[in-house]
Amino acid sequence: MDSKTLIKIEDQYGAHNYHPLNVVIERAEGVWVYDVEGNRYLDALSAYSALNHGHLHPRLVQVVTDQLQRLTLTSRAFRNDQLPLLYKELCELTGYEMCLPMNTGAEAVETALKAARKWAYDKKGVPDGEAEIIACENNFHGRTITIITFSTESLYRDGFGPFTPGFVTIPYGDADALEAAITPNTAAFLVEPIQGEAGVVVPPDGYIRQVSDICARHNVLLLADEIQTGLGRTGKLFACDHDNVHPDIMIVGKALGGGMYPVSGVLASKEILGVFEPGTHGSTFGGNPLGAAVAREAIKVLVEEGLIENSARMGEYFQTELKERLAQTPNPHVDHIRGKGLFVGVVLKKEAGGARRFCEALEKRRVLCKETHEDVIRFAPPLIIDQETIDWTLEHIIQVLNMS
Repeated sequence: MDSKTLIKIEDQYGAHNYHPLNVVIERAEGVWVYDVEGNRYLDALSAYSALNHGHLHPRLVQVVTDQLQRLTLTSRAFRNDQLPLLYKELCELTGYEMCLPMNTGAEAVETALKAARKWAYDKKGVPDGEAEIIACENNFHGRTITIITFSTESLYRDGFGPFTPGFVTIPYGDADALEAAITPNTAAFLVEPIQGEAGVVVPPDGYIRQVSDICARHNVLLLADEIQTGLGRTGKLFACDHDNVHPDIMIVGKALGGGMYPVSGVLASKEILGVFEPGTHGSTFGGNPLGAAVAREAIKVLVEEGLIENSARMGEYFQTELKERLAQTPNPHVDHIRGKGLFVGVVLKKEAGGARRFCEALEKRRVLCKETHEDVIRFAPPLIIDQETIDWTLEHIIQVLNMS
C-alpha cells in the first residue's frame, strides 16, 4: 500500500492522540529510515532518544534473534538467566547497589515515586499518608494519572481529573525555590537534568549540583529522570554527570532497550530499593529475559563502540556549526539554540509562525525531526551519526530556517 492509503486507514481506525508527520516508514538502518515509496530520510529524532544506537544495530539484532529462540518470558514468578547479569552489569556501570526493572518510562517513574514515598514512611519517619514530592514546572515524566497530576501543561491534564494528592511544583532551574518548598514531610525532589519535552531546556550551570546539596542537607531524596537524557544522549553517560552528581534514585529507560524492546529501570541504594518486599510492587513483563538480554548488549555497545564520546564530539560540532552558519545570514526566525551533546533545541521567535511548518519543510528535504511546545524544533539523531551526515543535515536545516 502507498502512504496515502495507509494514512487514511490509520486516521479512520486509530485514536487521534498523536499528530505525526505524514511519512510512513517501513524499514530502517543506522541513522536512515525509508518510507513505503522507497524514499530515504535521516532520523533526527531517534524515537525521543530510544534509538541512541541507531536503527537495527547488528549486535542488538543478533542478541534479540538469539534470545527469541531461547526464552522470552517467565514472569517474575520464576527466575531467568539474563536478569541477574543485567543487574550486575548495569549496577557496575552506574555505581548503584540495586536495580528494579520495568518496561516503560512512565512505569519507572511511578516505581521511583512509590519507592520515595515508602522510604519516607519507613526510614525518614514521615506520618503515613502525608509524604510530599516536589517536581518542576513544565516537566514531562509520563502520562499516567499520578504523573500528570504534577504536570503544568493543561493539554496533558484537562479532562483527566481527579488527581493524586501529595505533589508540589516549583519553577525549573531555581534552586532557591526548592529550598523554600521543602517541609518536614518532603520525601523527594523529582527533576529532569534537561527538560526534553519542554523544548530541550537546559538549567543554569551548577543547578543539579545545587539541588543535590539541598536535598542532602534536608534528608530529601533526589530523583533524576534520565529516561531521555541518559545513556549518552548529552555526551556523558548521564546528564547529571556534567555536574558530578550521583542522584539517590536514577530513572532510566528508552535507549536501555536499544530501540528493540521496552526496558526501563530504577537504580538506587539498598536502603532505598530495600523498602520493597515481595508483593509490594511488580510487573509481569518487567525484567523478562528478552528485555534483559537486549539491555545488557545495549549498554555494552554504548561503552565499547564509544557512542557516548561520539555524542559529545558530534553534539558540539552540530551546535557550533549551526550557530556559525546561521550567523552568516540574517536569519529572521531563530531566537537561540540550546542543548548538550546530541540533544539540541532550536528556539524560534514567536513571529516565526510555529515550529511545525519548519518540521514539515524538513520532511520534504528528507530530514525527520519534531516540534515541541510550538516554538522549538528538537534534534536528537542517533549517537552513531558522523560528521559527513551532520554536514548534509545542516545544509537542509539552514535552508529551511531561512525560508519565508
